[in-house]
Amino acid sequence: MRGLALLLVFVSSFFYPAALLSADDVPLGFQPWQIVETKTGHVVTFDDLLTQVNGADVVYLGEEHRNAAHIESAIKVLHGLVARHRRPIVAMEMFGWDGQTTLDRYLNDPKMSKENFMHDARWKENWGGDYSDYAPLVNLARDRGLPLLALNPPRPLVRRVAKEGLANVKDDSDMTRWGMRDEVLYEDGAYHDIILKQLRSCHTGLADEAYQRIYQASVFRDEGMAKTISQALHRLSEGGGPIVSYTGGGHIQYGLPVPNRVARKERRPVRQITVYLQGFDPTRTEEIHALLREGIADYVWLTPLSTHGPSGRCL
Repeated sequence: MRGLALLLVFVSSFFYPAALLSADDVPLGFQPWQIVETKTGHVVTFDDLLTQVNGADVVYLGEEHRNAAHIESAIKVLHGLVARHRRPIVAMEMFGWDGQTTLDRYLNDPKMSKENFMHDARWKENWGGDYSDYAPLVNLARDRGLPLLALNPPRPLVRRVAKEGLANVKDDSDMTRWGMRDEVLYEDGAYHDIILKQLRSCHTGLADEAYQRIYQASVFRDEGMAKTISQALHRLSEGGGPIVSYTGGGHIQYGLPVPNRVARKERRPVRQITVYLQGFDPTRTEEIHALLREGIADYVWLTPLSTHGPSGRCL
């Protein structure tokens, strides 16, 4: 049960029935590396996308985990921003706040080994997947001197919320240590309905209270990531940024999980762009049409499939 509960915390795909385009509006033919603007259904060039990204405060790239083409897309965006004399801030879901000090040290100490970095950054505890999947983003930040932010609250704390419920963890010393004890965890009705529907449809057989605890852990994580981005926005110097957030696609879908929370925290106009990275399977084009009709993000960027195969909607 514990292993299943932890899996559910990191669910990355939700459904939202908000049709923005008719079937006639979206392109009939798709191919890898197309970028489609969901508002119009038009295919745009990478330079068109980069112009929008360059003018944003925060850019959200939502990936399928372990798809190398999605890392390639993120690197292309970062190189494009650097070529335009910007200094983007890379923010990654794969690191917890308890690894930020080590991230800073690794970026500035060329003598620090990858093995020591992974150990001290608590890679196994906070993510646990193959580091080589995400090393290109870290290496780019290191080589280019770009700031790198750990987006997530420490995973052991997220696990406790999923296992015990937020009320039972609220007064824990780690909640105070990481500045989350008094953080407002905003309750969004649409977000609530989407996540619970997804949890119940993808993972049946749990008690209602288990779904509620896992839902609370999802809110906790997304609010924590939004807090990280909001704080970084306040530290941006003139001409700095944008912040390029790299997370699973579920954290950016429909703007609900993280982008809307950032907007609420800022209480001022923040220019945010969401880009949903989608492995292209020519046998499942109707799913792409659905993503566009529903307005899953500002842009859907089609890429080659992962070597691990098509990604399901329940991860």
